[in-house]
Amino acid sequence: MKWNVGMKIGTGFVLALVVLLAISIASYQNTNKLTETAEWVAHTHQVLEKLEALLSDIKDAETGQRGYLLTGEDRYLEPFRTAQLAVKQKTEALKELTKDNISQQHRLDILQQQIDSKFAELQETIDVRKEAKGFDAALKIVRTDKGKQVMDSIRKTVGEMESEESSLLKSRADEAQASARHTTLTIIYGTLLAFMVLTLAAFVITRNIANPLTELSATAERIASGDLAVTIPISKRTDEVGILSQTFARMVESLKGMAGVAGKIAAGDLRVKVQPQSEKDVLGNAFASMVENLQLLTGELTEGVNVLGSAASEIVASTSQLSASASESAVAVSETTTTVEEVRQTAQVASQKAKQVSDIAQKAAQSSQNGRKSNDDVVAGMERIRQQMDAIAASMVRLSEQSQTIGQIIATVEDLSTQSNLLAVNAAMEAAKAGEHGKGFSVVAQEVKSLAEQSRQATNQVRTILGDIQKATTTAVMATEQGSKAVEAGSRQTEVAGESIRELAGSVTEAAQAATQIAASSQQQLVGVDQVAGAMESIKQASTQNVASAQQLETAARNLSELGQRLKQIVERYRV
Repeated sequence: MKWNVGMKIGTGFVLALVVLLAISIASYQNTNKLTETAEWVAHTHQVLEKLEALLSDIKDAETGQRGYLLTGEDRYLEPFRTAQLAVKQKTEALKELTKDNISQQHRLDILQQQIDSKFAELQETIDVRKEAKGFDAALKIVRTDKGKQVMDSIRKTVGEMESEESSLLKSRADEAQASARHTTLTIIYGTLLAFMVLTLAAFVITRNIANPLTELSATAERIASGDLAVTIPISKRTDEVGILSQTFARMVESLKGMAGVAGKIAAGDLRVKVQPQSEKDVLGNAFASMVENLQLLTGELTEGVNVLGSAASEIVASTSQLSASASESAVAVSETTTTVEEVRQTAQVASQKAKQVSDIAQKAAQSSQNGRKSNDDVVAGMERIRQQMDAIAASMVRLSEQSQTIGQIIATVEDLSTQSNLLAVNAAMEAAKAGEHGKGFSVVAQEVKSLAEQSRQATNQVRTILGDIQKATTTAVMATEQGSKAVEAGSRQTEVAGESIRELAGSVTEAAQAATQIAASSQQQLVGVDQVAGAMESIKQASTQNVASAQQLETAARNLSELGQRLKQIVERYRV
C-alpha cells in the first residue's frame, strides 16, 4: 500500500481522535451515573425530611390536645386540626417517594396504623374534655399511658425508616464517589494516552515529512539567492516528499545548464546550442530564442556599425563647417544688436522728454482753465458787490428820509412838551385859586410839569443822537457812492483781464495738444524701436543657440563616430 503525506498525517489525527472519543464516551457514561446517583441522594434526603416533618406534625397534634385539655378553649385545638391535615399529606408523599422500596412501603403501612391509633387516642381525650365529664376524666385516660406507647411505637417505626434511608444514602454517596473517581481516572489516563499518541504521531510526521521539507526549503533558499552549487540526494520515496526531491534535482540540473549557456554568452560565444526540456520549458525556450535573436542581431549590428562609421565621418565634417558659419553669424548679429540697443536708448530718452513737455503743457492748460474760471468767479463776485453797494446806498437814502421824519416827530414832541408845561402852569394857577379843594389838582399839575420837563430833556437827547445819525448817514452815502464807482471800475478791469486769460488759455490748450501729439509719436517710435530691439535680441539668442546647437551637433557627431568605432570593437568580440 502506498502511503502518501496526507495519509500519514490523517492516520496520526485519526488515532488521536479515537483516543479522545473513547475518553469522551467513558466520561459521558460516568457523568450520567454520577448525575443519577446525585438524584438518588437528593431523593433520600427528601424522604428523611418528610419523616422528620411527619414526626414534628404529630408532636404539634399532641401539643394542641394538651392545650385544650388544660384550658378547654377551642382555639387551642388549631394545631391539632392543622397537624391532622399535614400528617395525611406527608404520609401520601412518603408513599409516593418510597414506592420502589417494598420494606419502606411495609413500614409505612404500620406507621399509618400507629398514626391512626394516636389520633384516635387524642380525639378521645378531646371528646371527653368537651363532654360534661371534664378535665379529670380526660386526665384519667392520659394516665393510662396508651398515648405514650403509641407515640413510642411511632418513633420506633420512623427511626427504622430513617435508619434504612441513611444506609441507602451512605451507599449512594459511596457510588457517587466511586463514579467521580472513575471519571477522574478515565480523564487522566485518557489524556496521557492521547498525549503519547499525539507525541508519537508528531515525531513520525516531523521525522518523515518536516525534516526533508526543511532540507528542501534550505536548498530552495540557496537557489533563490543564486547559489547553484547545491547537491540534492536522490530519494527513493514514492510519496509527495520523494517526488518533490526528484523534481528539485531535475530543476537544479536544468538551472545549471542554463547558467553554463549564460556564461558562454557573457564571454561572447554565441555558438551555443540550447535544448529546452519540453514545450512548456519557458526558461529553455526563452534562452533558445534569445541566442538565435542575438546571433541575428549581432550580424545586423555589424553591418549597421560599418554604415554608421562612414556616416559619422561625413557628419563630423559638415558640422565643423556649420559651427564656423554659425559663429560668424552670431558675431554679426551681436554687433547689429548693440547698434539697435543704442538707437532704442536714444528714442527712449526723446520719448521721455516729449512726455515731460506734454505733461507740462497739460498742467499749463489746466492752470489757464483754472485762471479763466477764477476770473469768471471774480467778475461774478464784483457784480454781486456792485449790487450790494447799490442796495446799501438805497438803504442809506431811506435811512436819511426816516431820520428827517424822526426830526419832525421830535419837533412835535417838543411842542407837546411846551404845551404841557404851559398847561401845568395854568393848572397850578387854577389850583391856587381853588384853595383847599385845588390841592390835589395842584399835585397833578406839578407832576405834569415834571413830565413835560423830562420829555423836553429826552427830546433834546434824541435830537442830538438823530443829528449824529444824520451826519453818519451822509458820510456813509458818500462812501457808498465812491465804493460803487470803484466796484464798477474794478469790474471793467476784471472783464479786460478775463478776455486776456481766455486768449492765453486757448493758446496754451493748442500748445498742449501739439505736445501730446509729439509725445504719442515719440512713444510709437519707441515701441517700434523696442520691437526691432526685441527682434534683434531674439535673432541674437537664436544665433547663440544655433552656435551652441552646432557645437553640440559637432560634439554629438564626434561622439557618434567614437560610438561607431566602439560598437565595431564590441561586435568583433562576439563569435557567430
